[in-house]
Amino acid sequence: MAANFGDIRLRHYKVGPGIKFIWIVGALGMAVAAWRWIVGLGPTTNLSDLRGWGIWISFDMMAGIGLAAGAFTIAAVVYVFNLKQFYPIVRSTILTGFIGYILAALTLLADLGFPLRIWHLIIYYNIHSPLFEIGWCVMLYLTVLALEFSPTLFEALHWKVPLRTVHAIQVPLIFAGIILSTLHQSTLGTMLTILPYKIHPLWYSSLLPVYFFISAIAAGLGMVVFESYHSARTYGYRFELNLLSRLTKAIPWVLGLYLVLKIGDLIVSKEYMYLLKVDLASFLYFIEIIGGIAIPMLMFANPKIRNSRKGIIWAAFFAMVGLIMNRINSALVFFNGALYVPAWSEIAVSIGLTCLGIIMFDAAVRFLPMFPEPKEATVKQL
Repeated sequence: MAANFGDIRLRHYKVGPGIKFIWIVGALGMAVAAWRWIVGLGPTTNLSDLRGWGIWISFDMMAGIGLAAGAFTIAAVVYVFNLKQFYPIVRSTILTGFIGYILAALTLLADLGFPLRIWHLIIYYNIHSPLFEIGWCVMLYLTVLALEFSPTLFEALHWKVPLRTVHAIQVPLIFAGIILSTLHQSTLGTMLTILPYKIHPLWYSSLLPVYFFISAIAAGLGMVVFESYHSARTYGYRFELNLLSRLTKAIPWVLGLYLVLKIGDLIVSKEYMYLLKVDLASFLYFIEIIGGIAIPMLMFANPKIRNSRKGIIWAAFFAMVGLIMNRINSALVFFNGALYVPAWSEIAVSIGLTCLGIIMFDAAVRFLPMFPEPKEATVKQL
């Protein structure tokens, strides 16, 4: 069931109503984004001088980049530590990270007041700004991810010389990706440390760079499980439960360290007093700690749950939700400023970008050798 499209191998997965719906919603979302670029932020968002950040930064940018952290983790596991048994999931993971960073870049363009001036980052240096470091690291890491993913494209095109070239520099690329990803994952937290009077004390800490990095590792690995499950379910590929079970054995240790640091920080800073108040902040903090850290930590620590398809997927889901809640709580819900409720157009752009990511992943699976060939009987419509 394959046909030639030039030199690219085209897989004949049936285009079902699901992917058609995603194409329509994605097109509508991109149309709203184009409208925002034409008329500006004022008519299309509920942002103001007193509320400069909305869902595009707290959810699409901060949470999206955190969930894409699985790319550098898996690349390090396979190519640096030479654990080749995890190779079956490395291409899809790098693709997920690559798409995640493309969407983050597009989100930034949507959020900038003057998106056409994004190139100013390259020539105007402000080395004292966390945003400068984040911008450069994301830009460079996106380049690294493109190079890491390029062998998949070169194999499909039968371009042997570029393929050999990328393979020759693969290890330095991986090290560069690890360094760049570590820098900007933590610096997203650094950016919040300069706002001590805007962020609720339950979420503000001088350790925010450490928190952002650690939580990204755990949630990034959870995203690897989530993506692997949906790829297997949609395209008929094998769900590598044994590999993912071994890979996620590290998550309880990562989440355990994260939990100890957060609780210890609350005790030392005496901010635990805010937990004694019966209000929305204390309620959501307990939900985040219990549902987004403690529960996935205990689930991944249990071999029976970790080796169960449903168990590992739910554990991954809770880990991902924990990161998303943390980013939204710290940078949106409990970020002091004018009352903010996202406009319909902001939500439409976020949904459109999410659909665009799904479309890019689907196109890669259809056209490129992302996985071994599935059995014909297992191929499903999307």
